[in-house]
Amino acid sequence: MMNGMNMNKMMKQMQSVQTNMKAEQEKLNATSFTGKAPDDMVVVTFTGDRKMTDMTVKPEAIDPDDPDMLSDLVIAAVNDCMTNIEKATRDSLGKYTKGLPGM
Repeated sequence: MMNGMNMNKMMKQMQSVQTNMKAEQEKLNATSFTGKAPDDMVVVTFTGDRKMTDMTVKPEAIDPDDPDMLSDLVIAAVNDCMTNIEKATRDSLGKYTKGLPGM
């Protein structure tokens, strides 16, 4: 059973962790991440909070006879970028959530 001193110390530590996590999340949100389709046919840029800020499409990716190819390239680039954001988030915030249930 915890006495009042230990509980206060633990609460202060939790507040410190929350403050640090928030700062790291804000830093991630402000970071630009890129995702690329094969051969860089489509390159997308997202912020860490998953808002697209840019997309570059190579002219050869635009085939009027095969619009599905362009769709597939955009999907590949976006999925690549989301993977990069998830990895950076896990690397950055994982140290705070390690060992917590459900994380």
